[in-house]
Amino acid sequence: MSAEYLVNGSVAVITLNNPPVNGLGLETRTAAVAGIRRALADDAVKAIVITGAGKAFSGGADIKEFNSPKALTEPSLHSLIQVAESSTKPVIAAIHTVCMGGGLELALGCNYRVAMPGAQIALPEVKLGLLPGAGGTQRLPRVVGLEMALNMIVSGTPVLSEKFAGTALFDEVFASDANLIEAAVAFANKVADVRPLPRVRDRKVNYPNHEAFLQFSRNTVKAMSGAFPAPLECVETVAASVTKKFEDGIKFERERFLHLIQTPESKSLRHAFFAERLASKIPDVPADTPTREIKQAAIIGAGTMGGGIAMNFVNAGIPVILLETRQEALDKGIATIRKNYENTMKKGKLTQEKFEQRVGLISGTLNYADIAQADIVVEAVFEDMGVKESVFKQLDAVMKPGAILASNTSTLDVNKIADFTSRPQDVVGTHFFSPANVMKLLEIVRGAKTGKDVLATTLALSKKLRKTGVVSGVCDGFIGNRMIEQYSRQAGFLLEEGCLPEQVDKAVEKFGFAMGPFRMGDLAGNDIGWYIRKRRYVESPEITYSKTADLLCEMGRYGQKTSAGWYDYKAGDRKAYASQDVNDMIVKHSADIGVERRKISDEEIVERLVYSLVNEGALILEEGIAMRASDIDMVYLTGYGFPVFRGGPMFYADTVGLANVLMAMEKYAKGRHGDAWKPAPLMVRLAAEGKGFNS
Repeated sequence: MSAEYLVNGSVAVITLNNPPVNGLGLETRTAAVAGIRRALADDAVKAIVITGAGKAFSGGADIKEFNSPKALTEPSLHSLIQVAESSTKPVIAAIHTVCMGGGLELALGCNYRVAMPGAQIALPEVKLGLLPGAGGTQRLPRVVGLEMALNMIVSGTPVLSEKFAGTALFDEVFASDANLIEAAVAFANKVADVRPLPRVRDRKVNYPNHEAFLQFSRNTVKAMSGAFPAPLECVETVAASVTKKFEDGIKFERERFLHLIQTPESKSLRHAFFAERLASKIPDVPADTPTREIKQAAIIGAGTMGGGIAMNFVNAGIPVILLETRQEALDKGIATIRKNYENTMKKGKLTQEKFEQRVGLISGTLNYADIAQADIVVEAVFEDMGVKESVFKQLDAVMKPGAILASNTSTLDVNKIADFTSRPQDVVGTHFFSPANVMKLLEIVRGAKTGKDVLATTLALSKKLRKTGVVSGVCDGFIGNRMIEQYSRQAGFLLEEGCLPEQVDKAVEKFGFAMGPFRMGDLAGNDIGWYIRKRRYVESPEITYSKTADLLCEMGRYGQKTSAGWYDYKAGDRKAYASQDVNDMIVKHSADIGVERRKISDEEIVERLVYSLVNEGALILEEGIAMRASDIDMVYLTGYGFPVFRGGPMFYADTVGLANVLMAMEKYAKGRHGDAWKPAPLMVRLAAEGKGFNS
């Protein structure tokens, strides 16, 4: 059922009922319009209350209808609002819990609005690269004022209902112990005979010297919005609430909304929105798959990664036992965690009470027996199969039945790790990204024997830890690091052919990456890649790499941790300074291998780096390592700093057109190390069919 209709005395109560957040899909809109018309036709009904079932008034448009004909099929949201606004009987929106987007726009079209305290009120469309398209930019300023409305619409940030006291948004905010329906019906009876019926559209927006305020807002938003056009468009449409008549403002809002919905930035943001939700859906793991209870966690290794992982659990209220081999390392790890929380507290982002609570959830041990009762144990030790074998054999011996044995490996074979135990069904990869307490991505590696309940539990845990969990199959490097290896190879070849680290980094950062490959290497530690390459030289001698990264490590330049990497660093300063020693090494290496250096354009840098990701991503997709192209995009948006306004590497390739990507690859295949540009068969097939990865 999409909307329920009941009559309480002389008041009709229409309850939106479209779980989970009463999205205003076609069926719900149709039922709501029918409900209002039914109430208008009933002489016994004097007023109409609209509310929402469950845990929301309405979260807005039904996301399942995005990009489908249903979104525009009549009655549209505009039509529903018009029916409510033109009602000859008072319509009261009874708001609770969540009232966002189209839900708030519907409420603004009602004659009156009443609310429970604690309800989250927002117009978050800007987060999808859009602006409120059903009158929100014109009606909200008329009830909360120009400045507050502008802040809400440009930021998309929810505001609690009680914060609107003194504004015309709510006619009444009830006590927290009130029964919403009873209170709303009582309010409806009180205003049932009041005429004329108040309409938000009839109010004026008064703001002294609004021209100066709006120009200040334009300047501020322009400086902060970067590549995204929506925030500035929000300013212009809100400005129309002051400078234009209501009908003209609505028309202008619609024009700008239709413009934004076609922009690549909005398409990318909407792709990311759906991709994040899709990532948790595994075809052969039903939503009702039983999960295991996670009440206590253990982490093997108290270093940078282990400490960061521990903080994730503690932040979620899950006690953690850190296990180390030496007391000194354990003490240092716990002290680092404590210092991290102290720094957060100094910034005002953590209270003393929360600090004590979180630190109190951490304990340490040197004995495997002490972690035996943990529900999940995450191994975060050195990336070496021999070390992993030792750890997992000990875990297999001591951990209780049903405990999840997880590895934070970033490249190694999870199936092989699982076979070190007598319970491979309990083993899963949980690849956290550094810094683990900050980065949003959790790459969940599903082994051949990983139990469905283990996978379901780990996905549920990722949400509890506020991570975006993306499932990967088993291969060397999984999704993220397997692709980044090709990206790094091209970065190295670019150095040999004529670039310096600063030029490469600046080119991809201008494209939108949070950090270029060489700054990223310095942050993560260049020795990590060196170790992996040494393994590759033995296992895959046919793969070629630039020797520049090896030469850098031979100079002892591992990155920020040694204050010297591709760049120079100063004590207490994370800023990267160009290094003459490194640049001289690169130029000399080109001469040593007989390569004449040339001028390389930023366009070539970006294409070679990004298309190397795309091609490897296509192979990963074809092999079934990733279930869908959007999963690959989520890995790169949440773990590798790929620009969100470009939607991820696979979506970006779709935007450019796969035929154009292949054309560029053919060009680079004629150059040095052309063997790296053998196109993935999937990409060739999709291009020939005129399709994209996300079609």
